[in-house]
Amino acid sequence: MAHLAETIKIMTNKKLLHTFLENYQPTETEHDYKERMLSFLEQHDNCFERSLLVGHFTASAWLLNKERTHALLMHHAKLNMWMQLGGHCDGNSDPLEVAIKETQEESGILGVAPMNNAIFDIDIHRIPAYKDVPEHDHFDVRFLLAVTSDEDVVKNHESYELRWISQDRNELPTQKLSVTRMFDKWIKQS
Repeated sequence: MAHLAETIKIMTNKKLLHTFLENYQPTETEHDYKERMLSFLEQHDNCFERSLLVGHFTASAWLLNKERTHALLMHHAKLNMWMQLGGHCDGNSDPLEVAIKETQEESGILGVAPMNNAIFDIDIHRIPAYKDVPEHDHFDVRFLLAVTSDEDVVKNHESYELRWISQDRNELPTQKLSVTRMFDKWIKQS
């Protein structure tokens, strides 16, 4: 019975994600991502599982501080690059729930909430081979989250550094399009 309930939840969440993606208005650089994500979602029943070695869905967040004046980026330890907080769905078919959980784990801040339930950004990026995991794609669904508490950031083993950046483009520690695109969206919404 539990297996059936989980299967129904996954199918419901896949339909919900499909609807959210269908309604998402991509920027010019995201058009191909949207089509590829919709196709990937339809082709793979296990698209939220890491065990799907060609790729899988991930979820991440553009996290704003309580005052909405700064965004938190991490210098990812394994990938050695600056990026937003986020991670693998690991079977959870609700990307927003995953984005919140990953943000809490990677920032140490438990008081975070979505600014809305809409998709903020999408990206598909290649992850290099690591140990026994071959090169694969991450189909990343991103949400706009904000801190709702007075907690301080607590770095964990997944990052070399966590850094709050203002809306001054000179503070961006990377010029990677997938990050600068979210930065630009944030500025435009302010």
